[in-house]
Amino acid sequence: MPSATALLSGNLPAEPNSFIGRERDLAELARLLGEVRALTLSGPGGIGKTRLAIRLARNVIDGGSGAPGDLDEAWLVELADWRGQTAQHVAATIGVREEPGVPLAQTLAEALRSRYMLLILDTCEHQVGDCATLVQLLLARCPWLRIVATSREPLRVRGETVWRVPPLDLPPERANGTDLGAYEAVRLFAARAAGARAGFALTEDNVAPVARLCRTLDGIPLGIELAAARVRALSVEQIADRLRGRFQLLDSGDRTAPLRQQTLRATVDWSYELLDEPEQVLLRRLAVFSGWNLDMAEQVCSDPGSSAGGIPADAVLGLLISLIDKSLVVLDGEAAGDARYRLLDTIREYAAERLVAAGEQSQLALRHRDCILALVEDTTRGMFNRGAPPWPVRRATFRRGIAEYGNFRIALATSLAHAHAEEGLRLCTGLRNMWVPHGDAREAATWFDRFGTLESEVSPRVRGRALACRAEIAFDLQDYDTLVRSAQDSLALSRAHGDDFTVPVALRVLAQAAARAGQLDDASACVAEAIAAAEVSGNDWESGITLAARAAIAVKQGKLKSAQRAYEAALEVLSDNNHWGIATVEYGMGTLARARGDDKMAMRYFEDAMEIFRELDAWPEIARCQAGIGWIATAGGELDLARESFAEALRLNQMCGQRLGITRGLEAFAALAVARQQPQQAAQLAGAACQLRDSLGLPVGVGPRVEQILEFSRERLSAAKAATLFAAGREMTVEDAIRYALGSQPPSAPVSIAETGWADQARPDTVGGPRHDTGGARRAPSPLTPREHEIVLLIAQGLSNREIADELVISPATAARHVANILAKLGFTSRTQVASWATRHESRD
Repeated sequence: MPSATALLSGNLPAEPNSFIGRERDLAELARLLGEVRALTLSGPGGIGKTRLAIRLARNVIDGGSGAPGDLDEAWLVELADWRGQTAQHVAATIGVREEPGVPLAQTLAEALRSRYMLLILDTCEHQVGDCATLVQLLLARCPWLRIVATSREPLRVRGETVWRVPPLDLPPERANGTDLGAYEAVRLFAARAAGARAGFALTEDNVAPVARLCRTLDGIPLGIELAAARVRALSVEQIADRLRGRFQLLDSGDRTAPLRQQTLRATVDWSYELLDEPEQVLLRRLAVFSGWNLDMAEQVCSDPGSSAGGIPADAVLGLLISLIDKSLVVLDGEAAGDARYRLLDTIREYAAERLVAAGEQSQLALRHRDCILALVEDTTRGMFNRGAPPWPVRRATFRRGIAEYGNFRIALATSLAHAHAEEGLRLCTGLRNMWVPHGDAREAATWFDRFGTLESEVSPRVRGRALACRAEIAFDLQDYDTLVRSAQDSLALSRAHGDDFTVPVALRVLAQAAARAGQLDDASACVAEAIAAAEVSGNDWESGITLAARAAIAVKQGKLKSAQRAYEAALEVLSDNNHWGIATVEYGMGTLARARGDDKMAMRYFEDAMEIFRELDAWPEIARCQAGIGWIATAGGELDLARESFAEALRLNQMCGQRLGITRGLEAFAALAVARQQPQQAAQLAGAACQLRDSLGLPVGVGPRVEQILEFSRERLSAAKAATLFAAGREMTVEDAIRYALGSQPPSAPVSIAETGWADQARPDTVGGPRHDTGGARRAPSPLTPREHEIVLLIAQGLSNREIADELVISPATAARHVANILAKLGFTSRTQVASWATRHESRD
């Protein structure tokens, strides 16, 4: 599986066929990217904006374009089917997870701040305002980021350069002979025609008609490709004649549209009218999909009983192949072993218009929704039960679900548009276990709430289960008011209507919330009730997850043997169930083994859990496993392994925008610096970690682990030098701190972990620190001002802030500020520590 470094290469899709022409355009765009940071490729549909943007990105990343060489990753975010916040879709595509209490756009900006990325926002025109707002924020906050947008209209943001995508290069009217084959439009027609009919090539006889045809099509790539697909049945002259007849109709039609837009519309009209009626019917019906496989097309687009004018299910494959041959449908890779298909945006828009004109839009939208609902519920039934199907099948099903995200959103929007709350909540409940591992808890909450407020009839069973899922989502978002309200409503509704399946879910979430609030007795009682309810319901998945929740609560209570028994019971119940649950339990068991000092077992559990998380691309969970391995390696003296694991965890948390994870990663590298006898790095990284922790609104001050790190640095360097370095660390940006951590090198002479006293520091929740002889370490200049030195001496005498203020004739507020500054500069948390430091240092100054 890929490492964090490999993931940073991006997601550019493979090109479906050869890229023809645009050499001058690509050179010009590459030059522009060296000068501007926001570049919008603008132009009508079918002009080739998306394909050009992808080729530009590939050239830039491969380094062969003459563009700035500092870009090392490129991401494509497709917005055609997206109707929510642009930031949400960008974050999901790149892998950035939402942080509780922080606007997602801010988290995204922080995650991208240090990355040398080219971001392509494709098809922005339907939400150009939201795109513009996000682009403005990212450009302001991410100095190395460059953005290429494709849109039929400019974003109109500061610093944007709009580049109108021109048609392909066309031969002039008087050109003739073999030179015609050098022009881009003619080259494209020849390449696509050769793909449609083996043996097709430009000759002296056909090159002039091809050139005239390309001029008729105004050099629009999509129009040329549609025409070239017809050489299977028509000669070039026949294609040109038929197209000329079509364009003559423009004279009697609406001439207000731009000429190239009229040309493309006429070309698509012509292609559509050449189709047989069943092909036309299938094409327009396929517009309801974001993408599809054969089964889905057969379910949604065929007609039961194959009525007159309808499509029988067994005819769909042949019709689909015919539409692919005519360049109207695109083969789009595979998912879960099934070929995937899609329509280009321009063709899909046209097909959707035809679907409305045929009076089928509402009917097909509901057919699509019902197909997706059945898919989601069938998937859920097969994902969370013991026995069959085997894990590889479930894993493939999960991956297929990721491919269907566009269809999920279309189905949800259809249910909302028709005020079908029951179907909408069933979709949400089924998608819950897709949303959460994929990091889309906020989107999940939004859809649950939209359907929950609809005034339409919903069965008690569906509403009760939806409320329980909403409570789980609230737990992930740390929205405890919503959690308690939803879980209690679910519990009341489920008990009143005999839905034993849902009762343990609601009880377990209430127990987890109580545990997080420190109400451990309530949590323990509630989880015991949940376990009993799960056994009654026969819900094996919930039984295992609830036993794991009991174990986590027991750990908080200090009952490690009880926690071990509960984890083992959970693992037994989940052993032949969904491996996501197994990985979650194994991670918990690894943490518990660490706390008990069984590093060998802890390492095994973390590695086993990480293997499953990698199969699901669960990057924050992988980061936690890597951090656990790093701490074990630190305790065991395997410092190279520790550095490798901590580095992978830090990169993953940075990639996913998880600043709490970054904070813990910096603390881990500070501890590793102690183990390597690097007091300067230790103090500086400790300061950076504290500053980031403070900025996140976490408890302010120096925790026990950081205090131990600082004590080591003080004894090796002097308190003043350590305080200076700690203060310097607090001044570092997050990106600088990460670079400093990842760039730190081991000492020339390896140091035994036993020499450092850090074997115990690598254990969770261990208090107590290393003690070293300071020897003859040189003392650094004090970080304190002369006034602060005065105040240190008064603190050592036991004076309060008010007494210090009276002594120095300053206000109590000023005295308090000085004391706070002294604590921060010295890395202390109490006046007692300052007094002790003064006893050792101030008398010598």
